[in-house]
Amino acid sequence: LSSMATFSTYEAKARFSEVLRMIRAGKTVYITYHGETVAEIRPVSRSEDLPERLRRLREEGALLRRAERRGALRVVARRPGALERFLDQRDI
Repeated sequence: LSSMATFSTYEAKARFSEVLRMIRAGKTVYITYHGETVAEIRPVSRSEDLPERLRRLREEGALLRRAERRGALRVVARRPGALERFLDQRDI
């Protein structure tokens, strides 16, 4: 048996339980879209703890830090009665 398998997005969706069984068995699964590989799903390394895994994913570019907030949110428009007008139009 090979240590990897390839499924189209349609096949992966239809055979998801099988895909998970393969991954749990240590195989790497590749997902294709119109013949182009778009994803790689592999077993999680049990030797890494969570902080180590997060650091590695950031280094690989697979995980990005949250963008910093640039200040409080503010109202950009006020339209009294907008909800009432919407509901009135909806009942037509």
